[in-house]
Amino acid sequence: MFQKILIANRGEIALRVIRACREMGIGSVAVHSTADADAMHVRMADESVCIGPPPSPDSYLSVPAIISACEITGAEAIHPGYGFLSENANFVQIVEDHGLTFIGPTAEHIRIMGDKITAKDTVKALGVPCVPGSAGGVADVAEAKQVGAEIGYPVIIKATAGGGGRGMKLAKSEDELENAFRTARSEAKAAFGNDEVYIEKYLGKPRHIEIQVFGDGKGRAVHLGERDCSLQRRHQKVLEEAPGPAITPEMRAEIGRTSAEAVAKIGYSGAGTIEYLFENGEFYFIEMNTRLQVEHPVTEAVYGVDLVREQIRVAAGLPMEFQQDDLVPNGHSIEVRINAEKLPNFSPSPGRISQYHAPGGLGVRMDSALYDGYRIPPYYDSLIGKLIVHGRDRPEALARLRRALGEIIVDGVDTTIPLFRALLEEEDVLTGDYTIHWLEKWLAENLG
Repeated sequence: MFQKILIANRGEIALRVIRACREMGIGSVAVHSTADADAMHVRMADESVCIGPPPSPDSYLSVPAIISACEITGAEAIHPGYGFLSENANFVQIVEDHGLTFIGPTAEHIRIMGDKITAKDTVKALGVPCVPGSAGGVADVAEAKQVGAEIGYPVIIKATAGGGGRGMKLAKSEDELENAFRTARSEAKAAFGNDEVYIEKYLGKPRHIEIQVFGDGKGRAVHLGERDCSLQRRHQKVLEEAPGPAITPEMRAEIGRTSAEAVAKIGYSGAGTIEYLFENGEFYFIEMNTRLQVEHPVTEAVYGVDLVREQIRVAAGLPMEFQQDDLVPNGHSIEVRINAEKLPNFSPSPGRISQYHAPGGLGVRMDSALYDGYRIPPYYDSLIGKLIVHGRDRPEALARLRRALGEIIVDGVDTTIPLFRALLEEEDVLTGDYTIHWLEKWLAENLG
């Protein structure tokens, strides 16, 4: 087992990894920018190293600085968290070239799944259901029109190197296709330095369902059920829950088995998530995230496992602590992502926290790096906390979420907490009757 792990991240996810290390008796190293010198992950780690000024490219995305921090502290392994360098295949290769262990999948698997077309081709060959669409990248408008005619409108154009909704445009008819195609390519080029796009059939009322998988890198893999992440704004998840309200045990077993078998066949190592659109009882592959997800705590609550601990164990060459038959879902869990943003426009709201009180009680977990007097810097993602609840069933989880949202105090900055209090008054949310388009429509009607 490792003696010391460096966490190449910040905020609540860095704290999450530090806690797992502490329980396992492993030393932890925090890295930080000058803007994060007083951050909680720096205070909680056994050691800390400043790796640069506030801008991410000069600190949290600086590979030389992170490798140097390992050499200075003697850390043997790097946990990337999520975001930043967590899905950067070149970074993984550099880590391994320096004799260090990357706590996650191989560079090859990250590279395969990082390209949307390659990922789709790979999983399709492994028996994973995919959305009808182009066979690969679409070169020009003429080819785009040919694909549109073959699969039928509406269609969605997506950047092959995309993510977060960038480089993604909808065309409801051939008349809209040319403008959507050119706009998507332009956005893709600006965001990712790669203007290649592909086309898929646009599903009208799908849910966003993702399957948590875990592999040992030696040909064995399991699934830990699904999470429903359908409440989204601009393709960004807002609320996640497990199990999915629309998924039956039979559906879960089938798509879980398919997903686990796929990653087992490629020898995948560590945690991963296969994301699907779900409509009319059918699953369609979107992408695979080769890392820990922001919403992993709901799976931990329902299955009673520590996914970070398991990531560390497998990276150290130890066998997984569970088999598929051990993984039986228990109860229901919901997570809401709390951002430092001002409603109704969701504009960033950095600043000093004058008062912070975390909710507690049975079935309530708060993952956050906030504390009284902490100053939220303006340089990074606006996520400041994740409130996770667990109950015997969905109604009990919702009741605990309502209670916890009434207890939490975050003063000094604007947050999205009022949004969740309002959503819990909506019948569709209480019954779980929503699709990926529901929240955008609700926001336009209620906050627009």
